[in-house]
Amino acid sequence: MGREIPEHPTLFAKYTESLIGPNDDLALPQESDTVDWEAELAVIIGKKGRRIPEADAKDHIAGYAVLNDISMRDYQFRTIQWLQGKTWENSTPFGPALVTQDEFTAGPLMTSEVDGEIQQSTPTGDLVFTPEFLVSYISTIITLNPGDVIATGTPGGVGHAQDPKRYLQEGQLLVTSIEGLGQLTNRVVKEA
Repeated sequence: MGREIPEHPTLFAKYTESLIGPNDDLALPQESDTVDWEAELAVIIGKKGRRIPEADAKDHIAGYAVLNDISMRDYQFRTIQWLQGKTWENSTPFGPALVTQDEFTAGPLMTSEVDGEIQQSTPTGDLVFTPEFLVSYISTIITLNPGDVIATGTPGGVGHAQDPKRYLQEGQLLVTSIEGLGQLTNRVVKEA
């Protein structure tokens, strides 16, 4: 994304109310007109752990899925804390299935498309922080439990970084996919 590689990952929470299904409509909230896409590899925890050594982290990963970390950029950048722009209700497409470790290894291509136009395209093996590092790092701070999901970060191509900036609009189709994990297909609609 044209930034310096960080020494530590940026962390923020998403709550269960944020999640939507792989084919659900993505509702634009009336409070924000800077709704942006972020294709990400999701790591799903399968075994509880705290202070997990990086060498043992694979033992705590149940598998992987596709996630789009939809972000309301105007709210995200109101302060240095990103939570308010990242955890809007019904804003995070996730799925379509949990694919176990024996069926997936980071490396295949991840893409996001808006109305058929590719916005992001990068191998999942090109992450700044590996799934194992993230499991170890986060478990230093808090116990990880089965079912917890870690989003591993997004590549360049988000709308906010384009010139001119681009954001999701009503009627558009957002497709997020990772080879071997499946696809999210979300129609952008106005919030009811």
